Amino acid sequence: MRFPEEFLHFVWQFRLYDALQLQTVDGKALKILNCGFPNKHAGPDFSNAKIVIDDTTWAGQVEVHLKSSDWNVHQHQHDYAYENVVLHVVWDYDIDITRADGTIVPTLSLKNKIPQHLFENYQDLIASTYTFPCEQQIGQVDDFVVNGFLSRVLVERLEHKSKEVFERLAQLNGNWDETFYHFMARNFGFKVNALPMQLLAQSLPQTLFAKHKDQPLQIEALIFGQAGFLNQSFERDYSNKLKSEYDFLRKKYVLLPIDISLWKFLRMRPQNFPTLRLAQFAALIVKSSHLFSKVLEVKNVKELHLLFEELDVNEFWLHHYHFNKEAEKVSVQLGKSSIDNLLINTVSLFLFAYGKYTSQANYQTRALYLLESIAAEKNAIVSQYLEAGVIVENACQTQALLQLRKGYCNDKKCLNCGIGLKILKKV
Repeated sequence: MRFPEEFLHFVWQFRLYDALQLQTVDGKALKILNCGFPNKHAGPDFSNAKIVIDDTTWAGQVEVHLKSSDWNVHQHQHDYAYENVVLHVVWDYDIDITRADGTIVPTLSLKNKIPQHLFENYQDLIASTYTFPCEQQIGQVDDFVVNGFLSRVLVERLEHKSKEVFERLAQLNGNWDETFYHFMARNFGFKVNALPMQLLAQSLPQTLFAKHKDQPLQIEALIFGQAGFLNQSFERDYSNKLKSEYDFLRKKYVLLPIDISLWKFLRMRPQNFPTLRLAQFAALIVKSSHLFSKVLEVKNVKELHLLFEELDVNEFWLHHYHFNKEAEKVSVQLGKSSIDNLLINTVSLFLFAYGKYTSQANYQTRALYLLESIAAEKNAIVSQYLEAGVIVENACQTQALLQLRKGYCNDKKCLNCGIGLKILKKV
């Protein structure tokens, strides 16, 4: 039977072996008082274990291997970090092993000690060809277990994404407003145009807008010009005014526009065209300078929504999706789903990251409350879990499911998953 070492770790940690009449491989009576705590750092696998061999109590570390000879393969016999190992837990006992001082390490073989249903449950998950390993079983797992693990995974996601925030924050000399602006710009690209929006923000520091805060046309000119849309001739007054303003500002600030070919229009609904998104982004900047500072001040979700509503988008865009393409009527305001997207991917993230960075847990709590108050996202991954029987009510859960898929399901890390562990233990 083939299985990874992690499976033995799982069996040992959760005491899923037959513990009656345990013996070491040399026939000594063995009793496990405490299996120890998993060690995530260098050194033996479990720390602070407590066992009794014959009538002697031992406290120390436990090392787990598939074969006892793996001890030597990993060179533990020469490593003094393994001097305090009181028990070597293996599946296959093939040789005696020794510590660096030459003493033999007591060994327990779990062969014939693990219930057959554990192997079967594990193989069912690992060999699964479904969209995610437990697609057929997750609907039978208690909601308390599922939601409990999703809560943990959500924090994992926010912790991981916060690292990216801290990296950019360091690059921008600790300027939270500027860092927030960069992330908001990228997320305004709504995945398809995230890259050019990110490059646009990098080419236009927020401090530049502050110099023109009372001149909306100049802010629009800076944004459309740096996006590469003003390097042409136009027929309409608005477009020509933007071009004229940008030509002046470009020389004044020595600006270099990004490549216009980076913007994606293909197979996109007109209301999602990058030109309209840029017009909305310009209106947001005009409406809310130092937006992150305002986010920190706002105490309720409704007020956060208002920051992104009623944007004063230039009237030109009421009848245009593009500079040279007219339309009968265009909805220029951000839709609810778009605002929710920005609240989820930018605002909640920054509340959490700021709280962590400044050791102010109240901001982290606000981030979680914000996600909890937003309706569940609709996407292919969430739909797959819904169809499998997972109850999803809000963005806390949908964000957690995205992390579950990426961090656990895709790589079949069922042994590290609270939901997977519940399924594995099922008799």
